Amino acid sequence: MRSTPVRTLFRRTALAAGLGALAAGLSLVGPLTPAAAATGTFQQVTNFGSNPGNLAMYEYAPANLPTGAPLVVALHGCTQSASDYHSHSGWQKFADQWGFAVVYPQTGTANNSLSCFSWFDSTKDTRGKGEAASVVQMVDTAVAQYGSDRSRIYVTGLSAGGGMTADLLADYPDVFAGGAVDSGLPAQCATTQSAASGCQYSNQNLTPKQWGDKARGSDPGYTGPWPRVAIWQGTSDTTVAPVNGTELRDQWTDVRGIGQTASSTRNLTGGTTESIYDDSAGKPAVALFSVSGMAHGLAVNPGSGADQCGSTGTYYLDHICSSYYTAKFWGLDGSGSGTGSNSLPAPSGVTVTGTTDTSASLSWNAVSGAASYDVYRDGTKVGSATGTSYTDTGLSAGTSYRYTVAAVDSTGAVGASSSAVTATTTGAAPQCYTDNNYNQVAAGRAHQSGGYTYANGSDQTMGLYNLAITHTLKQTSPGYFVVADSGC
Repeated sequence: MRSTPVRTLFRRTALAAGLGALAAGLSLVGPLTPAAAATGTFQQVTNFGSNPGNLAMYEYAPANLPTGAPLVVALHGCTQSASDYHSHSGWQKFADQWGFAVVYPQTGTANNSLSCFSWFDSTKDTRGKGEAASVVQMVDTAVAQYGSDRSRIYVTGLSAGGGMTADLLADYPDVFAGGAVDSGLPAQCATTQSAASGCQYSNQNLTPKQWGDKARGSDPGYTGPWPRVAIWQGTSDTTVAPVNGTELRDQWTDVRGIGQTASSTRNLTGGTTESIYDDSAGKPAVALFSVSGMAHGLAVNPGSGADQCGSTGTYYLDHICSSYYTAKFWGLDGSGSGTGSNSLPAPSGVTVTGTTDTSASLSWNAVSGAASYDVYRDGTKVGSATGTSYTDTGLSAGTSYRYTVAAVDSTGAVGASSSAVTATTTGAAPQCYTDNNYNQVAAGRAHQSGGYTYANGSDQTMGLYNLAITHTLKQTSPGYFVVADSGC
C-alpha cells in the first residue's frame, strides 16, 4: 500500500535499524556553545541563532583545522539523524584528509513525523524562512567559529535532505559555492505536501527553462555566480524516480546558461556513469552521476582505498563512494578543480563604514588582479566599483541590508563572493498606511486639489478625491509620502 508522500521517502524500519544503534552514541554528546566547541569530535552546538526552523546543529572538524578552510553542510534523509549520517556517509574521512569542517543539521519528529526536511513546504524551504534560514544561521555560526572560507561553503543531502539541498542552492546562491543532491529532487519542485508525491514518482514535463525559472525565482534578481552542482541518482530507485536526476540536470544547466548535452562522459566504479556539463569557460558546472541498479539511498563504498568511504546501512548502499567524487568535483582535495580555483579570490575585510537614513557605505581590501568589484545587496547586484569602496543609495530608513562583494578580472569573470556584512540604515523604519483617498487626506498624508488627491511631499497623483479609491502610502521622512501600492 502506498504511504503519504513524505513517508515514501523512507520506511519506518529505518528508524529502528538505522537510529536505534546510534542512540547510545548520541546520548554521550552534550550540547556546546559555539565558543566552547572542540575539534576532532562530533558534537552538538547550541545558541546558533533564532532557529526559525526548529533544527538541531551538529558539527565535526579535524584537530588543528586552520582558518580559511572550506565548510560542508550535510543533510540527512527521513528517519535518519545527524549522527547516523556522520557515521555512514564518509564525510569524516575527507574532512580529516583534506581539512574542512562539516555541519550536520538535524530535524526531528516535532517538525515531521518521519524526521524529514521540509523540501516541499514553501513556508520552510525558501529564503529567509523556516528550516532554510536555520541552516544558514548554522553556516554563519560555523564560519565565525572556525574562520571558514566564505567562498568555499558547500551543501549536500540525501533524499528529503537532497530536496532541501536543491532548495538551499536556489535560495542562497550567494552563500553556497556548490552542492550535491543525492537521490533528491529539483529545487521548488513541490511547494505543498500534497504535490510532493508527483515530484517523487512522476515526470513533471517541464522544459529546462521552466526548471531553471524555479531556481531563479527563489532569489529574484540575483545576478552573481551560481553554485556548481553534483547530482547522484540510482537507476533502480522506486522512491525518488530516476527522472528526478534528469530534471535536476535540466534545472542547473539552464541556470548556468549551458545546454543539456554532456561535455564529457566516463565510467566509474560501481556501475556509475559520470556526465560533466561545462560552462562557457570550459569549467565543470554540473555533474550527473547515474548509478546502474542502485535503489534509493546514498552511494558508499566501504574500504581503505583512496576512493572508498563510508559504511553500509539502511539507505547507505554499497556501490561507489559518492562523498569522494563529490568532494573532488568541488575541488576540496586541493587539485584546483573546484569552484573559484581559476577565478579571483573573495575580497577580505568587507566593512560597513557608515550609514544614513537612505545609504550605506562599504570598504574592503584590494584583490590582486581585480579590474573592478561587484557589490550585491541581499543577493542582487546593485553596482560596481573600480576602487575598494562603494556607497549604496536609495535605501529605506531603519532597515537592515546584507552585502557581499566579488572581484572581477579584466575578462569580466566574477570571482568568489566575500563574507556577508549587515548594514542598518539610521532613522525609523518607514510606515505604510492603506486607506481610501478621503481618509488619507483627513489623516494629513495627502491633499486634494480640483477634485483630485495627491500624496503629501511627493505630490504623486492618487486619483479622484472620494471613498471609492484606495491607495497605500509609505512615509519615507516626516511629512513625505509616496504611493506604495505594489508593496511597502
